[in-house]
Amino acid sequence: MCGILGICGKNEVAGELINGLIALQHRGQDAAGVVTFDGRFRMKKGLGQVNSVFRSKNLARLQGNCGIGHVRYATIGSTDVLDAQPHAVNYPFGLAMVHNGNVINFMQLRKSLYEENHRLLETSNDVALILYSFASELEKKNLKKLTVKDIFDTVESVQQRVLGAYSAISIIANRGFLAFTDPYGIRPIVMGEKETEKGIQYAFASETTCFDYLGYKLKKNLEPGEIVFIDQKGKVYSEIRHREDRAFCIFEYIYFAREDSIILDRLVASERVRMAKPLAERIRKAKLDPDIIIDVPTSSYFFASGIAEELKIPYRRGLAKNHHIGRSFITPNQEQRELMVRQKLNPIRDVIKGKKVAVVDDSIVRGTTSARLVSLLKSNGAEKVYFISAAPPIEHPCIYGIDMSIEQELIASHSSLKKIQKAIGADALVYQSLDDLKELYKDLHCCYACFSGEYPTGVTEEMMKEIAQEKMESDRV
Repeated sequence: MCGILGICGKNEVAGELINGLIALQHRGQDAAGVVTFDGRFRMKKGLGQVNSVFRSKNLARLQGNCGIGHVRYATIGSTDVLDAQPHAVNYPFGLAMVHNGNVINFMQLRKSLYEENHRLLETSNDVALILYSFASELEKKNLKKLTVKDIFDTVESVQQRVLGAYSAISIIANRGFLAFTDPYGIRPIVMGEKETEKGIQYAFASETTCFDYLGYKLKKNLEPGEIVFIDQKGKVYSEIRHREDRAFCIFEYIYFAREDSIILDRLVASERVRMAKPLAERIRKAKLDPDIIIDVPTSSYFFASGIAEELKIPYRRGLAKNHHIGRSFITPNQEQRELMVRQKLNPIRDVIKGKKVAVVDDSIVRGTTSARLVSLLKSNGAEKVYFISAAPPIEHPCIYGIDMSIEQELIASHSSLKKIQKAIGADALVYQSLDDLKELYKDLHCCYACFSGEYPTGVTEEMMKEIAQEKMESDRV
């Protein structure tokens, strides 16, 4: 899972790109990068968060009125700077690209690109696979008379060839600006616009939250398989070429997206409150009697407050958060996650002491972080700890860009509810029901693969083995 942003118009874009990426920082902390175009590509990228990668001096060098930016959370490939995005190539002519998602047939693509075009990829980042697939299809066209139809035909070929989840933004040098999605619309991408003194400025991003900071109005959510091209004169073209049934990642609403973002015309905060209602009913049926409801900051706030409102039990802030620590879910390994939990969260003793505490988290993945939280609360005086997961049991690996690629890591894949409760040390454990979740979203086709094992794109056993192997090798780096 990553954050992407692209801006094109008549104004210099570097400052907006960097500020917009800060608003998307929650989507990736491994690396950040920007490339702009002013007749040549000007790139800056590095490891770490946006504020550590960019300095004021970079603005002077990153010239151009179109550009793309990226914050990375590595799920495939290493965390080396070589794998940071954006990526750019100079053949058949200048192309630069960022993407959010995961390519699941990367081994086959890598092999075919070498056999067909003799391209040996120096990076293990799967955006390179999309970029080189696009370049290899584009060079089959009449490049001197390249048309919008040629570009759309090229993207359609990529959508048929590249399997997985992806939202991509690309600069085609001296031709225009391009954004497209996979045929299932698994990863979100939104389009915004604003009036400037020099004309309309367009932006594409993973979430609307950066539009709020930069003054863009939401124009549309790109549909599954949709392609948008903006030529050098600012004319916008849009088509849907290769589309399947939508399979939007439900984890965007549960965890990844910021609560103030609007995705598919739904405010994320409101969606979390909606999910809280069936959770509250499950707590009621379990006959639990918590004195207070607390959240694991900050993605769980609206789940916890919604449950408290439904059950008429006080909500309290029982865990203080160090806001200078990143998101533990997207740190590279378990040892770092556990250390980060202790550094990031500190129980407010007077709030929880002697209380039966229902602590609400967005999900339980491996179980070790949940166990650490329960231990923290009990060692600081909680009488009982009831653990509430806003997500159903995660029994299957995500192959579309969320860091749960190895089934053996998933506690719910091999443990019963009672065993999980015992493993994390909770006095009671309540999960969201998958049936309840599907009922809430019966009007929106979503991907529930990590809960159900039903992958919308289809997946072979060989692919699953390759993804698991790549994940294990990445973790060892």
